[in-house]
Amino acid sequence: MTARTVETVLEAPRPHWVGDGFLVRPLFGRAAFTAAVSPFLMFDWAAPVDFPPSPEPRGVGPHPHRGFETVTIVHDGAVDHRDSAGHTDSIGAGDVQWMTAGSGVVHEEFHGRSVAELGGRVSMAQLWVNLPAAHKMTRPRYQPILARDIPVMTSEGLRARVIAGPWHDAGGAAVHGPAKTFTPLAVWDIALDAGARLEQPLPEGWNVLVSVLSGDVVIAGRAVTTAQVAVAAHDGDRLLVTAGAGGAKLLVLAGEPIGEPIAAHGPFVMNTHEEIRAAIADYAAGRMGDLDPR
Repeated sequence: MTARTVETVLEAPRPHWVGDGFLVRPLFGRAAFTAAVSPFLMFDWAAPVDFPPSPEPRGVGPHPHRGFETVTIVHDGAVDHRDSAGHTDSIGAGDVQWMTAGSGVVHEEFHGRSVAELGGRVSMAQLWVNLPAAHKMTRPRYQPILARDIPVMTSEGLRARVIAGPWHDAGGAAVHGPAKTFTPLAVWDIALDAGARLEQPLPEGWNVLVSVLSGDVVIAGRAVTTAQVAVAAHDGDRLLVTAGAGGAKLLVLAGEPIGEPIAAHGPFVMNTHEEIRAAIADYAAGRMGDLDPR
């Protein structure tokens, strides 16, 4: 087996606010919405922020999506979700929400009510996952994935939560995450102690992205540190990552590239500009539904 090397390291722009509740860094930088990160589209990382109590929960009000999926992984605090397809949910630390916007949905995301009332720390990751043309107009779907339902794989100095896709244990058997996906992909939430190693086989042809949320790692002699993303080259059949002296927290994203044109405009991601214009018109006409006032 040959370990993959690093093709490039992505540098994230400065943080910016999404609504008034999430201070995020777009970790894919200029590579977002390109073939280099497919089947993923973008990745916003909200590092831990301590919020004081507030009269109303902070967050992002109603907004539409079409043509892709949003995946929210809560590390600290709680996030309340509501959408025009009738889904209402609150997820806490360790939980994941996997929302398929498909043909179109309007949703909102706010800090959990307890965070507003008492104050508290909030941190989360949000991914946009592309849908292939055959599924872009699929019916909206919502998957609440609770921490207790996510397989946790451990070895010396390593703890991996398998949110989606396969993970191979020491004997080579595959354990699969609970998320239902439209294309083959993997999402692993990983903590490494100082000097610990992550070693996993990966299918040939898959894109592999190692996002360092905190700490630092070495991949094939290349140092990667906090808020950087290593894009692996297609020159091996396994991923080998070693944590630095302070350990590291990672989100590893891997998947089969979709290989279709990407037309993106704001909250819509389709294959052509004509489809984007149709999405804008459908939203304006209320065909993606709406949300009653809070």
